[in-house]
Amino acid sequence: MPLSSWPNLLMPPGAMGWVMPQLAHITVMQVLLFAVVGLVIGSFLNVLIYRLPIMILSSDALTAPFNLHTPRSHCPTCQQALQWHALIPVFSYAIAKGRCRHCGAVISWRYPFIEIATSVLFTLCLLKFGWTAQAWMACFFAAALLALAWIDAETFLLPDVLTQALLWVGLIGSAMSLTPTPLMQALSGAVLGYSILWAVGWAFQTWSGKDGMGQGDLKLLAALGAWVGVWSLLPLLLLASVSGLIFGLVQKMRGQLGHNGYFAFGPFLALSGFACFFLGISMGV
Repeated sequence: MPLSSWPNLLMPPGAMGWVMPQLAHITVMQVLLFAVVGLVIGSFLNVLIYRLPIMILSSDALTAPFNLHTPRSHCPTCQQALQWHALIPVFSYAIAKGRCRHCGAVISWRYPFIEIATSVLFTLCLLKFGWTAQAWMACFFAAALLALAWIDAETFLLPDVLTQALLWVGLIGSAMSLTPTPLMQALSGAVLGYSILWAVGWAFQTWSGKDGMGQGDLKLLAALGAWVGVWSLLPLLLLASVSGLIFGLVQKMRGQLGHNGYFAFGPFLALSGFACFFLGISMGV
């Protein structure tokens, strides 16, 4: 392949298709479809966020089958299995006033929040990319990041099954022109994303003798690089580092940082990756 036919790696900001479609090209039914699908996927994300860490951490200790579909959804307090009408996203929570119908235990606000957040994100994907395959790919990107961010915030885990899926879907989508990031930028972003955090972690461990960066963060940044491209990595890292630093300082002043001084960095990577992908933040010249 001649060099002249390679994708241009020095594309200016906005040259990768970051154009908001006119609202006139999007129908109300399309908005409703994306919003409803978002609610349904958000309900599944709730299951994923709750069960996947348990499956990872307790795989050898579980005596009964436990996966994403077994056992049936149930109240964590009274263990009563939930009927279909108690699983309608948001509405079931509102009708039950946030409590279990059987024992009256309070249901975490996380469930409707994740469902509503996913629905909003899916709608934003439609508004951003229009009625296209790129919009559905962006929905996958947003849903995976939301799940990863929440799992990491609660458990300090970034499951490989999610980061690897995010990486490969991003690369394959780029190769098939289903994402706005050219393949050369996606490949370069994935390799450089992993390498940067690996180098930072190695330098910190060499200097301090302590681990400062989990392997999950490296894999997440590699996956994000496949979606945002190589020229968005530095702004992404800058946004994540600054927001993480502010959060850490606030938590330290409030005395809630913990004895080891660590906090989950994945949510800040996910939020920054989302911003770079949807806003087209780039170092293009």
